[in-house]
Amino acid sequence: MSAFPPEWLGKEQIAMLIYPEFTALDLVGPHYMFTSLWGAKVHLVAASKEPVRSDAGLSFIPDLTLAEAPADLDILFVPGGSQGTLKVMQDPKQIAWIADRARRAKLIASVCTGAMILGQAGLLRGKRATTHWATHALLKDFGAVPVDERVVWDGTLVTGAGVSAGLDLGLSVVARLRDKPYAQGVQLLAEYAPQPPFNAGTPKTAPTDVHRMMGSMFDALRADMRASAKTALGS
Repeated sequence: MSAFPPEWLGKEQIAMLIYPEFTALDLVGPHYMFTSLWGAKVHLVAASKEPVRSDAGLSFIPDLTLAEAPADLDILFVPGGSQGTLKVMQDPKQIAWIADRARRAKLIASVCTGAMILGQAGLLRGKRATTHWATHALLKDFGAVPVDERVVWDGTLVTGAGVSAGLDLGLSVVARLRDKPYAQGVQLLAEYAPQPPFNAGTPKTAPTDVHRMMGSMFDALRADMRASAKTALGS
């Protein structure tokens, strides 16, 4: 390690918001990548220090409360979910916290429907962004420019598509904060070389009947999120 370039050692402060019923993989993929940044400090931040259960029942222990989180962050990250995400969108305290930290953060990031939370905080206006395919059309409701890509950068904002795209987003951030060889080393350690058994990972490649069936599951959530968008902070 002593032979590695000195610029590979950083001192980033990274806050990753967690909340009841968030989607664990939205967080865990980027968390692996962010914690691979030598010298970086990654904080799991929540409304309290009580254990936080994901939508699939995994429990996470927060490091810091909202009030305890660093005021000046290198990365502010928000994962997605469904009903848990909607509850955060409707929580003025958490939305105000996100807006406050985002004003000074060097990078603002989300995966999946975490973009809806950023939108509620007024952080997507005029920005190119992506999110889970089921809520992609809602990006316009928050003033964003929807982009059908897995990871989308717009200045200091980086958004990832659904769930597993968090791995790509995290690796993209690592490359931005270090360099390509560093990111390639992290990818190699993770043995991240996906070869899915089916080619049904996007609406374009999934069978039409499968897409229709899965899409219908989000009808009520989309309606609630669209209604919430009308009360977005600062609108």
